[in-house]
Amino acid sequence: MGLLREGINEVIATTCRNAAPMGIIYRNGVARMVVFRGSHTAERIREHGWVVANFLYDPVVYVKTAFEDLPPEDFIDEQVGEIAVQRLSGVEAWAAYQAEIDQETNEALIVTLTLLKETICSLALHPVNRGFNSIIDATVHATRFQQSRDPHLRDLIRHHASLVRKCGGAREMEALELLSTYLDFGDEE
Repeated sequence: MGLLREGINEVIATTCRNAAPMGIIYRNGVARMVVFRGSHTAERIREHGWVVANFLYDPVVYVKTAFEDLPPEDFIDEQVGEIAVQRLSGVEAWAAYQAEIDQETNEALIVTLTLLKETICSLALHPVNRGFNSIIDATVHATRFQQSRDPHLRDLIRHHASLVRKCGGAREMEALELLSTYLDFGDEE
């Protein structure tokens, strides 16, 4: 699996006309995802049995797909063997996987991924950018904060926001501004 690296790989996962940020866990040559029950991603994996990992370096897309649906024109149809899948336009690379549910808990599905096809669309070097990484972390915390209202998560979001402001570029700043529109900290202190 050339596109995945050992550990958790942050991608935008597409299922049938759906996109969401996801971590693909790659350990000892096996790729897995933990997908929360009730999500569009879980429903579509159960129904269709495939997922596409979209590799891109756009923090705004990570934030947007965590909280809203993308318009149909952002998806591109691809035929992978006998399976019709959708990937995102403008990606640097994508990989289509057969997705098999191995285990179910009260909260999540544990899904094993079997590579069907991977394609590199463009090559770009991305130096480590703490602003980009902090947008990813803040977005993960924000999706959980919306469910739990945990003050610790709010503090983590604020910490990562300060790193974005310190280390990020224009696109990270735009992503941070977008993220703030989805958050309502209210009077929680």
